[in-house]
Amino acid sequence: MFISDYRQLATNLFSDIYQLSFDGVGVTRQSYGPGETAVADYLSRFAREEGLSVHIDRAANLIFSQKGVNEDTPAVWIGSHIDSVPQGGNFDGLAGVIAGLLILVASQRENRRLPVPVKVAAFRGEESAWYGRAYMGSSAIFGRLTAEDLQRQQRISGETLGNSLGKLGADIEAICAQQPLVETKNILAWLELHIEQGPVLVEKSLPLAVVNGIRGNVRFNTIHCFGDAQHSGTVPRDLRHDAVCGVSDLIMRLDARWQSRLSAGDDLVVTSGIFQTDVQEHAVTRISGHVSFSLEARSLNSYTLTAFAEEIMATAHQVSEARGVTFRFDSPGTHGARYVRPFRVCRPQT
Repeated sequence: MFISDYRQLATNLFSDIYQLSFDGVGVTRQSYGPGETAVADYLSRFAREEGLSVHIDRAANLIFSQKGVNEDTPAVWIGSHIDSVPQGGNFDGLAGVIAGLLILVASQRENRRLPVPVKVAAFRGEESAWYGRAYMGSSAIFGRLTAEDLQRQQRISGETLGNSLGKLGADIEAICAQQPLVETKNILAWLELHIEQGPVLVEKSLPLAVVNGIRGNVRFNTIHCFGDAQHSGTVPRDLRHDAVCGVSDLIMRLDARWQSRLSAGDDLVVTSGIFQTDVQEHAVTRISGHVSFSLEARSLNSYTLTAFAEEIMATAHQVSEARGVTFRFDSPGTHGARYVRPFRVCRPQT
């Protein structure tokens, strides 16, 4: 086959999976939910039809390989995740899985063995949007998912992560005991093709680049700001305790601190992706008494993350004093930054 044939095959795979998970706007593949399961089933059928082996590990992740490559075979791992955020993009995660699968398919169709064994991983449950915890599928196989994590509730259904995993046949006892489900010595290298999810490569007219690091993050999923709900037509400005203005003030002050850190050469990105008034109370003629919102900071530098998290709390206190509102923060989720080791050519052992 020619490269154009594999390009068309990839296009067909992306198209089929898009139809499986299209939600009217983007794609929605809930972690351990119906959309993600439909994709897992589709990829499993496709792989088996191509003569590949399909292994479902004890955390419900899918591992594809050529026949003869068993669970204990040292191999290069390629892959990514198959879940998505709500109304997400079809290529997020899926591109890395399909890229790896096509390597195996090409080898199978052309009747050749790869110079080193290759396993392709389709991780489930990597997005934080559903249970408030990222990297669930990959964390589980390394013994880094906790019993507390298994009690996390799905944002819509309220079902616990442990129940969702159990329905898929995951080894809950082993996961809860934080037992590694794979021997790390058998992972020779990890390769993940991923869309940039940003404009930098496009702006620089570059088709691809090698990632040199993965930003760590400090994430507050739900922060509440409480003020006084009052009538919009009768309360003068100096007597208002407006929750919307309080949150807006906090975010703009943090934006200024962000710019200051960038000017000093720090690596930092800051986002408030959720901002909402109380749907049971809000009205055009009502000063908001309650706003819930999220805050996230990411950086390649752990010191910068820690320092900015402290700035968030200090700035919230300043806004509280200035505007007569109060903030209630949930416990932050944190992930450390990771620098990626330079790529090394893997040679088969003789």
